[in-house]
Amino acid sequence: TVSVLKKTRWLEVDFLWEIKFCTSIDPSDLLTFFFVSPPVYEVVTVTGDVRGAGTDANVFVILFGEFGITPKTHLTSKSRTAFERSKTDVFRVKTNNVGAIKKIRIEHDNTGMNASWYLDRVIVTDMNRPHLRFYFPCNNWMSKDDGDGLFVRDLVGSLNPMDVPKVNKYVVRVFTGDVSGSGTDADVFINIFGENGDTGERRLDNDKDNFEKGAEDKFTLDAPNLGKLRKITIGHNNKGGSAGWFLAKVMIEDIGNKRVYEFPCGRWFALDEDDGKIQRDILVGGTEATGIVYNVAVVTGDIRGAGTDSKIHIIMHGSKGLKNSGKIFLEGGEFERARTDLFNIEIAALLSPLSRVSIGHDNASVGAGWYCEKVVIYCPFTGIEQTFPCWKWLDEDEENPWSLWIWTSDIKNIELPDLGTFYKIRIWHEKRSPFAGWHLNKVTLLKTLTKEKYNFSCGRWLDINEDDNEIIRELAAEGPLVTEYQVTVYTGTVSGSGTDANVFACLIGDQGDTGDRILYNCVNSMNKFEKGNADEFIIEAVNLKQVRRVRIGHDGKGGSSGWYLDKVIVREEGQPESEALEFPCNRWLDKNEDDGQIVRELVPSGSSSMLKNIGYHISVKTGDVPGASSDSRVFIKLYGERADTSKETLLVSDNDLGNYFERGRIDIFTLDTMDIGKINRLLIGHDNVGLRCGWFLASIQISIPVHGKLYIFPCNRWLDKDEADGKVEVEVYPSEILPIEKLINYEVTVITGDMRNAGTNANVFMQMYGETGKTELLILKNRSNNYERGATETFKVDIFTVKAINLGVLKKLRIRHDNTGSNPSWFLEIVEIIDRKEDITYYFPCQRWLAVEEDDGQVCRELVPVDEAFVKKGSGDEGSPASLGLEQKAKSTTYIVTVKTGDKKHSGTDANVFIILYGTKDDTGTVGLKASKTNKNKFERGQIDVFTVECVDLGDLKKIKIGHYNEGSSPGWFLEWVEIDAPSLGLCLKFPSGRWLDKSEDDGTIARDIFPAELQTRTYVPFVPYEVTVHTSDIFGAGTYADVFVVLYGVDGVCTHQKSLCQNKRERRMYFERNSVDKFIVELEDVGDTLEKIRIGHDNTGINPGWHLDRVEIRRLLPNGKGSETTTFPCERWLAKSEEDGEIMRELVPSDIFTEKLMKDGKLKQIEEEVDDISVYTGDVYGAGTDANVFLTIYGDMGDTGERKLSKSETNSNKFERAQDIFKIEAVDLGNIFKIKIRHDNTMLSPDWYLEKVEILNDTTEEEYVFQCERWLSKKKEDGKIERILYEQPCLFHRNGLSFAVIPYHVIVTTGTEFDASTDSRVYIIIMGPQKIQTSRLWLDLTEDKDEFADGSVEKFSVMGLDVGELKKVEVGHDGATPESCWLLDELTIIVPTKGVMYTFVCRCWLARDMGDGVTSRIFNILDADCVNIGLKVLYEVMVVTGDISNAGTDTNIYMTLFGSNGNSEEMQLDKDGVRFEVAQQDTFTMEIPDIAPLRKMRIRIDGKGTRPDWFLEKIVMKNLSNQEVTTFTYSDWLSKTQCDSPTLECEMPAVINEEQMMEYTTYTIQVKTSDVGGAGTDANVVLIIFGENGDSGTLALKQSNKSNKFERNQMDIFEFSDILSLGDLCKVRIWHDNKGMAPGWHLEYIDIQDSLMDKTFRFQCDRWMAKGEDDGQLIRELACANNDILELKERTCKSETGCDAETKENVWVILEGKMGRSKEFMMENSSRKRKFTRGATDKFQFSSKNVGDIAAICVGHCPKDGKKSSAKADVYWHVQEIVITEMELCNKYYFNCNAKIPLRFKRGDCKVFDCAKIIESFASKARSLVPVKYEVIVVTGCEKGAGTDANAFITVFGVNGNSGKRAIKQKFRNLFERGRTNRFYLEILELGELRKVRLEHDNTGIAPGWLVERVEVTHSATGVTTIFPCGKWLDEKRGDFQCWRELFPRY
Repeated sequence: TVSVLKKTRWLEVDFLWEIKFCTSIDPSDLLTFFFVSPPVYEVVTVTGDVRGAGTDANVFVILFGEFGITPKTHLTSKSRTAFERSKTDVFRVKTNNVGAIKKIRIEHDNTGMNASWYLDRVIVTDMNRPHLRFYFPCNNWMSKDDGDGLFVRDLVGSLNPMDVPKVNKYVVRVFTGDVSGSGTDADVFINIFGENGDTGERRLDNDKDNFEKGAEDKFTLDAPNLGKLRKITIGHNNKGGSAGWFLAKVMIEDIGNKRVYEFPCGRWFALDEDDGKIQRDILVGGTEATGIVYNVAVVTGDIRGAGTDSKIHIIMHGSKGLKNSGKIFLEGGEFERARTDLFNIEIAALLSPLSRVSIGHDNASVGAGWYCEKVVIYCPFTGIEQTFPCWKWLDEDEENPWSLWIWTSDIKNIELPDLGTFYKIRIWHEKRSPFAGWHLNKVTLLKTLTKEKYNFSCGRWLDINEDDNEIIRELAAEGPLVTEYQVTVYTGTVSGSGTDANVFACLIGDQGDTGDRILYNCVNSMNKFEKGNADEFIIEAVNLKQVRRVRIGHDGKGGSSGWYLDKVIVREEGQPESEALEFPCNRWLDKNEDDGQIVRELVPSGSSSMLKNIGYHISVKTGDVPGASSDSRVFIKLYGERADTSKETLLVSDNDLGNYFERGRIDIFTLDTMDIGKINRLLIGHDNVGLRCGWFLASIQISIPVHGKLYIFPCNRWLDKDEADGKVEVEVYPSEILPIEKLINYEVTVITGDMRNAGTNANVFMQMYGETGKTELLILKNRSNNYERGATETFKVDIFTVKAINLGVLKKLRIRHDNTGSNPSWFLEIVEIIDRKEDITYYFPCQRWLAVEEDDGQVCRELVPVDEAFVKKGSGDEGSPASLGLEQKAKSTTYIVTVKTGDKKHSGTDANVFIILYGTKDDTGTVGLKASKTNKNKFERGQIDVFTVECVDLGDLKKIKIGHYNEGSSPGWFLEWVEIDAPSLGLCLKFPSGRWLDKSEDDGTIARDIFPAELQTRTYVPFVPYEVTVHTSDIFGAGTYADVFVVLYGVDGVCTHQKSLCQNKRERRMYFERNSVDKFIVELEDVGDTLEKIRIGHDNTGINPGWHLDRVEIRRLLPNGKGSETTTFPCERWLAKSEEDGEIMRELVPSDIFTEKLMKDGKLKQIEEEVDDISVYTGDVYGAGTDANVFLTIYGDMGDTGERKLSKSETNSNKFERAQDIFKIEAVDLGNIFKIKIRHDNTMLSPDWYLEKVEILNDTTEEEYVFQCERWLSKKKEDGKIERILYEQPCLFHRNGLSFAVIPYHVIVTTGTEFDASTDSRVYIIIMGPQKIQTSRLWLDLTEDKDEFADGSVEKFSVMGLDVGELKKVEVGHDGATPESCWLLDELTIIVPTKGVMYTFVCRCWLARDMGDGVTSRIFNILDADCVNIGLKVLYEVMVVTGDISNAGTDTNIYMTLFGSNGNSEEMQLDKDGVRFEVAQQDTFTMEIPDIAPLRKMRIRIDGKGTRPDWFLEKIVMKNLSNQEVTTFTYSDWLSKTQCDSPTLECEMPAVINEEQMMEYTTYTIQVKTSDVGGAGTDANVVLIIFGENGDSGTLALKQSNKSNKFERNQMDIFEFSDILSLGDLCKVRIWHDNKGMAPGWHLEYIDIQDSLMDKTFRFQCDRWMAKGEDDGQLIRELACANNDILELKERTCKSETGCDAETKENVWVILEGKMGRSKEFMMENSSRKRKFTRGATDKFQFSSKNVGDIAAICVGHCPKDGKKSSAKADVYWHVQEIVITEMELCNKYYFNCNAKIPLRFKRGDCKVFDCAKIIESFASKARSLVPVKYEVIVVTGCEKGAGTDANAFITVFGVNGNSGKRAIKQKFRNLFERGRTNRFYLEILELGELRKVRLEHDNTGIAPGWLVERVEVTHSATGVTTIFPCGKWLDEKRGDFQCWRELFPRY
């Protein structure tokens, strides 16, 4: 009761306010800042009390105000009795601010059983300013059948309910002309436009015979007062038998204003008269409106029945909606499927930019239904193009297709689909008889529906013996478009390459194809297609535009039909030779060679036909009935969505059964051709030739691996002249389309080495490994003789993956042969694999033998890819087998396998031994242990044999399998142990055995799985690979057979062990010959970045041990793998006992070092030393220059330069003055530069120096680094330091002398779900701002585990780009140029964190060459985007310092939360990125942090997972990159469960800014009082979070109490938390329990929290249950601080600052308008002694006022000091810039951006009103507003299949006052979140204020966890305001963006 009394009294108190008129905001005054929320309007409708007054229709309202209009809003109610007779209905509409409401437009859609509605009145209230209540009387029917027939009304309102505004009457007289046929039966509409708006479109109808010839028709229209009339829009809908109309004039009498307007016309409104218009704009006085022409493109969708015959109309609405074009009928459009219709609309008004577009049709004609895809409108005057997506049916039954009939000259009807505009026909005959020749004059086609006629002239023979011997003609529909193409066919020069068969060709272009043309007449040769020939032919056809493909083949007839085709060259007649197109082939067209195909499709040079074509695998099943077999030639033709194939004869079967189409057999054929899309049907038949020509066809199956589809075509019929219907060909439609594993095509090129006996006859197998899986074992085989010496074999391999449709990035290749055939040994040079989807070529060099007798005896190799630049570099080295060995070695692992045979009788074996290594990722496969490094006779008793096994990416070695094949005279073997050493891993594993592998011993097993002995495992520092190149001199006797060894030395005496370069005597005899260059790859200890010397020598053994060494080169890879460094060690001396000084060992020092780097363009560049340009900017302040010596050290991730003195400036003789100095520094490659150290020695007269910044430009890589300083280096100024360490800043772009920062952009791309919507092209965006500022092309590259923008996928990217300021446009596109690269972009979202906005574009458009409008990039205007404010973020550079103590580093997950004066961030994870958070390491991040500065504290949490879960955190330093403010958080302790006295995984650190600690430590004593009611105590675990002005405490578990049994009935439990950062004044606590224990229910009375630092106690009253079965069933409560209810009120003050262009000597007055009322008028007087309101002055005033609540607007007036009317002059103004009002009790600030001139007026009501632009709410104000509120949460699940979820769902609601915490949304015994269902929940939360976002998530449990959420609605139960959060996305780990959570933002 006391609390209520105090609140009541508080409402009666007057308030003292403070007002500021100012030009800027002082940042130090900011407490909590947020934009004013969108206004809420309360709309009350009162239905009249007459019979039948209620309505079932849907009601809509539009509000018109001084600032614009709202969108059309549906008035929805949860009540089923809305809009019933005598009922008053209340609605809350949250929309944009339109200012004072002038009128409303209310309407219904005339649906339902009783659509008629009698509306009494409407009342609209602005809830931000409740005193603004507008009354709109109606008292009229809104019905098609009652009253005046209108169900759309414009109502004019008034603030006074008694002051009913009069509705004006307009008498419209329409004069129809007195000419023949001038009357009309159509419906006539008019829209009258005046200076105050328009009437809306009104139908003129009051008689059955309106608008007859020579008649005058009179109509009366009720409408608001439009003021002076401007124009009318009048027209008709062209309905009826006689729609044409001749309008003479229109007269309009304005009854209210007593004026008459005349609109003379005198023109036809008819499609077939005058200019064809049926609607016109007419200005007063008769001139037809001439104005701005708008280009309108209307796109009809590409789905069945999308077109329409109805009349389409459009209305364009201006930017604020105050103006519109009126209804305009789009005449002359086709509106057919997939068509874009263009119109030029002239409107006498500038409407651009448009706010919206209304489009519809009259639903007339047979095919009325229409599917509109989008409307694009371009205004040439403003240059703005806007896209309005639709993607909806405008139809009652959604489907009404039509047919097209064509008549030929002999009157034959042909039913065709809609082909659009005809441009050519192809006509031919089949030459079936000797008299088949035909002379064709012309062909005429008539479209019966539209009477369109097409003539195709010919006048030529179609005869093999006449004219040019052609029986195929192409006829153009428009003029002489027939073109001659010169086709040159080149036959290859290989043996037997010529052919006697009949060759045909078909040219395929952008505009169709030529059809198959037999190449009869050769221009230059009588004997065609012979070996080495180039035969020319002329093909005459209608112009194809660009020729894209050539299909060429032969019929397989003749004695020697096989043909090797080299290439085809096509040139259009009249074009120069340089423009001829070359189509390479270089393959056989032969049934017995290559792949057996005799027809091929060729693509232009530079493209791969294998990969541009796709394979259709056709299985033809012949029926199992008598006589089903056929000897005829069978052909097939496929009809697809994109294109059709030609008729292809099925000649060569894949299963090669010899005699095709036999009874009961399945024959398989492969057709390689272009991608025709989804197959709709096929045509199959035969030529009816042969003894048994009849055929019974059972079925056809077509599998398309690339699409992942299997089509089944059942037939089960005869194709026989003598059976059934006598047909020999039939069209078949698919009965089923089944999904199969989606395969992709790789082109594999295998190059055999060019050396003696390099080829092989064995069978070759291959297995490819990628990031997402591996292929099956693939055999590389075709019909030709493969793998010959020096040969190149190309294969097309269809593969599948385990987890994805692609292998991702290829990681390795395993290739082997089976060692069969007469000559199985094989020297493999290289394997090249092309993945065209990623446009990547992988190079797998081998350059080794796969042979038992050669090299190491292995017939299986694992190869790793290397960059193309290395391959090209390697090709120049003559015969260097290890030229790419270093790159391969670095990516692979060499295992040294040591095998010990036991020392037992007969323990040795003669059998072939094999081994398999098993790792966590893969295994090696079976590896034969052929070539021992130590013994020629392997595996003898007591012997140790050493082998090497190379493999790639096995993972951790888990076990081995070793055995033998049990052959030979003595196969039994006793294996002692196996040791496997991996130097590159620093790991040696011992596998003990001690058992027989013998069929007659032990258990009879000859192969065993052996696991490593953990205690015998050795680890050491991993080795690194070095490439050692030894150059032996070219002098007599220079070579040696001795054992050569090498030792490498680094800095400080670090060296490797001595390593022999040859493994055995055989290798010694092969290498170190005179004048030879020998390369070796050795794995040795890492001696560091610098090689100081090497020691090389030999053991002086062998026949000729003396050796003359020229030089040695040591090459090692750079740390990032993007290049290498080569060090040369010259020698030029003997290493021989008998020469020179007799030394056989020498130490060599380097003479030359050069670096070879892989540049950004993919090329290798040799760099001796890199040169950096250092630009040092001295600041432009007094005394900034220095005379001291300046020193600089540059640090990169590959080392540093050491300290360098900046001596000679390239730009100034007197350096370090107020200017820019440039210095050059030469240094070795430092990698990525991240910091510099700069200092001076404080010498000379003026050592003090103000350094602005340092810029470093790398001349080699052109990379630029910026280091901002803007501080003194002086012992006398600032902090007294003369040395600074600077870190890299975001780079600035320079353009036209201006600098632009680079900022992050987050991009979300949603791909459509239609067929073939995906793309594997590279996608980019360009973001554009004002004044032609735009980013570069920002590529959206997918992660390595994804290879395409898949159908329905949601991909997220973060890119850095130029800060363009305010976004204006966005361009999105891709680099795909082929028809296969089409992409359907569904939605594009761009988030600009530094601006705090998110733009969402609903695109739904194709980016494709052959889909939609054929473009692969589009520009979207920002006006078309849905813009959402998501909160401003600031870029911070975060440096994390790990302690310099043992084991300080960690691999656990680290999370960070920041708290500032203006809120806190969400928890963010710090990315480990493999190498971060190691001992004594400083790791730097760039992070986006909410704008909450100044920072107060930081919370760090680790999850304790990983192999090294403990972490010693030294400190974290954060630099604000916008203002360079540095904040330090120091911890210097462990985060660990084991390493410290008080184990913890979480810590909080206070911020230190400028050596000032922002928060102090305190002790919180928490007293928890359990209520004295039955069962009040709990056994559950209780947790709470404390919230205060400095953030929250984090989760505090209430465990250790002063009572042993906690939380018992009527008990006070005390908990103490020491060394916790003080939160300042507390505002709330969140407390909950886990509902565990015997009696978990709990009744909490209150909580007291005492802060020892503040010596203050805060009470939080509860008095409620936290129990499942009590109260509202909630286990969590938020409690507001009771202290805030008893605050004493203070008075409040106001100040004013003006930035004015015009001052005043008169008085100013203001009135405050708030949510609780309106203040009185406050006069701010101006006196001669104390002048106010002068130019640029800041004026402050104080006054008292009643409480008006939150201020929504302020009224500002300007009046004479003397109060006389005569003193008010019309031309006297006062300019006010800004007003700031401060309410002094709670210190809330309200900002009003005025920037307006206030005229001097005598009348006090004449003022200007300004809305509040933003509010800064204090913590005290927030705390007082924290009252418990019940929020209704509605979750709507989508309607798609599988939309519902079985998972547990959770929601978090965020508002300006905080968040709700994560809440489970569930209900007992209810199946929630089912498809199409709406679920309601109620959450009790402390007032959140304006809602900002919700986070919805689920735990991915249950059978079907995937969830499609349509939207979330949150309703504030006290105010009734509903905030809608649209979603429309999946929360599913298997769909969309694969996330189970989503953040939703409100849309208004």
